[in-house]
Amino acid sequence: MKRIFAAIKIDPGEKFMKSFREIRSGLNSENIKWVEERNIHITIKFFGETNESLLPGISIALGKIAHNSGLLTFRLSGLGLFGSRYQPRVVWSGIDPVEPMTGFMKTVQKEMEKFGFESDRQNTVPHLSLGRIKFLKDKQLFQKVMDANREIHSDVIQTEECILYESILQKEGPRYIVLGKFPFGK
Repeated sequence: MKRIFAAIKIDPGEKFMKSFREIRSGLNSENIKWVEERNIHITIKFFGETNESLLPGISIALGKIAHNSGLLTFRLSGLGLFGSRYQPRVVWSGIDPVEPMTGFMKTVQKEMEKFGFESDRQNTVPHLSLGRIKFLKDKQLFQKVMDANREIHSDVIQTEECILYESILQKEGPRYIVLGKFPFGK
C-alpha cells in the first residue's frame, strides 16, 4: 500500500511567497502547520492508502486526462478558510479563473471511480492549501492577519504537468516521492 495523491506542482512567484511569509510570521505564535515551501502544490485528487496493483491503471488514466485537457493557466487569488470563521481548520488561497481547474479535477474524480475511488462528497473547490490549523490562541490576531492579507495573489501561472506522488509521513513533515509525471496537452 502506498499513500498517494495527484497534484500540480506550482511556483507561485516571489510576490505571493513574500505575502505567504508575512502571514506565517504574523501568526508564528499560533499552532498552525504551514505547508513547506518546497512542497507547494495544488491537490487534484487525494487517494490515500492505495494498493500498488492499481498504480499502472491510475497512471495511464492520469496521462490521458492530462494530455486531453490542455494547459491550465490561472492566478492564485485571495485567502479562504475551510471550517468556520470561529473554528477554522485550513487556510488556503483560491484559483482564478476557477472553472478550468474545477473541470480538470472533476474529470479526474470521475475517471478514478473506475478504480474504486469515490468522487469527493463536497463541492470541488480548487485551492492551494497554505496551513492546517491545530489550535488558535488568539482568534482576533488570526482575523487581523487574515484580513490584512485577503488580497494575496500571484502572477499568472501556467501548468506543465500533473504529478502522481507518494506521500511518506515523517515527524519533520511529509516527504513526497514522484511516481509519475503526466504532461498537459498543448
